[in-house]
Amino acid sequence: MSVSASLTPFDNSAPESTPMILENLPDPVIEGQVCPRNTRVQIDLILLAIEALELGGSEAILAFAQELDLKIIIKDRVNLWRLRNTNPMRRAHIRRPLSTTEAKALVVIACYLARRLTVVIRQLLMIYQQLSEKQIPLEQNLRLSNYLERFRAHFKSRMNPRRAGFPLLTSDEKVDELAMNLLGQLLFCAGTSGMQRFWISLFDGEV
Repeated sequence: MSVSASLTPFDNSAPESTPMILENLPDPVIEGQVCPRNTRVQIDLILLAIEALELGGSEAILAFAQELDLKIIIKDRVNLWRLRNTNPMRRAHIRRPLSTTEAKALVVIACYLARRLTVVIRQLLMIYQQLSEKQIPLEQNLRLSNYLERFRAHFKSRMNPRRAGFPLLTSDEKVDELAMNLLGQLLFCAGTSGMQRFWISLFDGEV
């Protein structure tokens, strides 16, 4: 998938108006409409799983930002990088808030991408279940192995779980487990009312 994106200076100012598509997601009752830590982590990890599923995932995110009229929020690669680096697990963590409007935009894009990838996600989850039941090593299946290898590579190059308080995510087995759990979440996102249900789940225990 070939998508071009121009770079513009990062602008942290609030958008003049909220895109209509974001009105499908309710505003959580949180102080300052700023996303809590766990919400920032989960959104970024979901996008990381999409990048492992689809080559050119970052370009696809930017393309959907254009298609869904969300460029006012996700303007370019630099802006997307800054939003995702609000995840405290990131090596390049940026100490800036992630507003609920910005989070909504990322969630909407993630859910639209999940819908497009539904068939692939279902197939990988089915393969995983079959291999697990027969106690066959996951690397025996090329498609599943490729997804897990890409996810591990992305995770290890971008995340520092020890610094962020996730010491259990330092082994390949635990990272693979996270990768498969995220596939389940993506399938959840792609289902009926999945976008709204996933959004609400991001604030469980926070509101």
